[in-house]
Amino acid sequence: MAMEDDGGIPLDTARAERPVWLLKCPPAASRALQSAASGSVSSTSPNPVVAKIVHTIDLFNLDDPSSEQFTLEMIPNDSGNAPRSYKMNASKDFVPMSTFSESNQGKLSVEGKVKYKFDMEPQNFRDYSKICRERTNKSMIKARKVQVIDNDHGGLMRPMPGMVGLVSSGSKDKKKVTPSKGSDAKRTRRDKGEMLNILFKLFERQPNWALKQLVQETDQPEVLLATSIMLIFSARFFLVENFILNSNS
Repeated sequence: MAMEDDGGIPLDTARAERPVWLLKCPPAASRALQSAASGSVSSTSPNPVVAKIVHTIDLFNLDDPSSEQFTLEMIPNDSGNAPRSYKMNASKDFVPMSTFSESNQGKLSVEGKVKYKFDMEPQNFRDYSKICRERTNKSMIKARKVQVIDNDHGGLMRPMPGMVGLVSSGSKDKKKVTPSKGSDAKRTRRDKGEMLNILFKLFERQPNWALKQLVQETDQPEVLLATSIMLIFSARFFLVENFILNSNS
């Protein structure tokens, strides 16, 4: 037991030099090992066996690095299509590491020094590919969520200011609602004579127009349209007045 003089947390180093293995487990094997460690596995033994490691050595080729092999075999349980056998690819070329643990009482201990680092590879690829396919299919299924709207006065269904129109809910080709131009300064002004010709053609096609409709048809500033319309009506009033005066005379 070691404790720093400045009142730090004590650390148990009695097992600091014990060799330990570091395994990088696939999700299926990791869940089985964690359930055994937490005591959720149904067994009468306080330390149930969930897997065994087979260590094989080729005595005729000891100089070959591949002569030493490790295999992890899971004990059969109700894990479905989870692979039972895993090839453990050993590696000794890594940064020196140690493992630590903390008890429920907050006691810290050094559990050992990492001697082997393993990457586990499932040997039965058919079962493993089936698990991956099922996991992919589950991730593609979108969960349907039901949300209660507190404000049910229809405020969310009203058209927002500046919107040209609304798309019906039954339309197959859903189009985005395009907001109208907010500023007249962004519109390109036409020549006054050209503007009057366009307005005459529009009034020949339809006698009554709203100012907003004319803005959309001509894509001109509202001020310019109002001025052009006033010019048309002023000229018309002037012609009518002269006609009446000439008739009376």
